[in-house]
Amino acid sequence: MKLTFLLTVLAFGLIFTAAAADTNGVIQFNHDAVDASFAKGGTLIRTNNFRVMTGRRVASGEVEIHEKDTDVFYITEGSATFVTGGTAAGTHTVSPGEIRGTEITGGEAHHLTKGDVIIIPNGVPHQFTEVSGTFLYFVVKVSK
Repeated sequence: MKLTFLLTVLAFGLIFTAAAADTNGVIQFNHDAVDASFAKGGTLIRTNNFRVMTGRRVASGEVEIHEKDTDVFYITEGSATFVTGGTAAGTHTVSPGEIRGTEITGGEAHHLTKGDVIIIPNGVPHQFTEVSGTFLYFVVKVSK
């Protein structure tokens, strides 16, 4: 328990070292911090109401279903096929409110490229099925 707490404190310390907060609580991440996050993908900040992340993919992924989070993706580089809706097969819970699966049947395919925005409401299965090269996307997860 103490180690987990210490790691959490260190992680937030690193996040806020790379970000500058003004007197109104506005937080800005400099371009170096954002570039470093895109290099591997990760979370820039997490609060009780939202999370801001950078996504990086070079291959397809599992089906994801978020029971409480709505995902807002802004594509910054590359292209991918992204399937939403339908029925997820082979599902299992990975953490409270987070379900993963093996594939989607009957979903709708979206071809995503640089500059696109896609919003996935909570409860909707979604999956990257094809990725061309390096695919980068900015994610805002809004919790209900």
